[in-house]
Amino acid sequence: MKALLFSVNTAQWAALKTASLFSKKPFYRGKLATLRLKDIPEPVLPSPHWVKIETSCCGVCASDLNLIFLKDSPTASPFTSFPCVLGHEVYGKVVEAGNRVQRVSEGDMVTIAPHLNCSAREIQTACPSCLSGRVGHCANFAAGNLSPGMFTGICRDTSGGFAPYLVAHESQVFRTRQMPPESAVMIEPLAVALQAVYDNRPLKGDHVLVIGGGVIGSLIIRAIRGMDIDCTITVSDPSPLAIELAQKSGVDHVITGRDLYTPSADITGATVYKPLIGKKILMGGFNRVFDVVAISRTLNMAMRTMASNGVLSVVGIGHDVKLDLTPLWLKGETLRGVFSYGYVDTAVGSKHVFDVAIERINQKKIRVDDLVTHRFALDEYEKMIAINLNKRKFGAIKTIFTFSHTEDSS
Repeated sequence: MKALLFSVNTAQWAALKTASLFSKKPFYRGKLATLRLKDIPEPVLPSPHWVKIETSCCGVCASDLNLIFLKDSPTASPFTSFPCVLGHEVYGKVVEAGNRVQRVSEGDMVTIAPHLNCSAREIQTACPSCLSGRVGHCANFAAGNLSPGMFTGICRDTSGGFAPYLVAHESQVFRTRQMPPESAVMIEPLAVALQAVYDNRPLKGDHVLVIGGGVIGSLIIRAIRGMDIDCTITVSDPSPLAIELAQKSGVDHVITGRDLYTPSADITGATVYKPLIGKKILMGGFNRVFDVVAISRTLNMAMRTMASNGVLSVVGIGHDVKLDLTPLWLKGETLRGVFSYGYVDTAVGSKHVFDVAIERINQKKIRVDDLVTHRFALDEYEKMIAINLNKRKFGAIKTIFTFSHTEDSS
């Protein structure tokens, strides 16, 4: 089968970092490319607890692009195995089920929670994170019966959504029932947003700041609105396209400039203080902040505009940041890491956040299909990358790969 295969070695990494000073094209075109369209064997079931999925469509995540352009921290490299087929925002049909699979049947249309935790690795004694329901923070991403890989798409044994077929452990698989492909392919990113909101749930009357109004930022806004939380939401983003999307998603205020301090004080009623040297700081401010960008500048501004006892969720996957920790101790702030998903407490008991996402979409509490703007065949991957590098020019929000071999049905 044809698949988009990612691979990199140390010499290639060094050469590409030099080449990137002049152009980004060598990352996906030419001899140094990290991503190539190749013929590879179809994946086989690793055990009787696995299913084979025929891909209908797969979303292109910012993390996929970061990997292609080698923007991720090397710290995560022990939990990735090359070569791997990228793609974890998967929607497709079960075409083969192992004889011990009970959750789904052949012919079911499904999505997957891509983390490859203790269950998927068939480790008999689960780690503390998996036992607690936080399966996305598994301690065994490089152990068990699979090659290293935090999730489907960065593990060489499972294939991924940038291919016609992949395999998934039954614990990863969720039936989508009657749902358009454009909605089903957005379940995984919505689950990310929902998990972030459950972990840092605003209270009635809170001031909430979302830094970054792209796909995940807009889904965080929609998740809060879909949970009927009566709070004030502000988004900060310089892009007109992102601001338009945030306004469509239900935001109350927008900040487009690089300076958050004065508009944040106006919105929240905080007081601005100016140190002898350095950046301003607010007393008062936002109670909850979701930083989807997570670079030094945005993280520092988030901490300086956050209220006492506020909680900052670091949603963006950044690294090597420099922080002034003064606001942390001065205002008793909490910083939370956000990655993946697991089980959350709901009014009817504990549920996997994927089940919550599917319910909210089916109940029309949260709309996601309108975020899909561009569709590509697999061999159009260079065009897909070029459009993602200039989303504003092309009006791109969410781009997906589609496969013609599957008839979408429930």
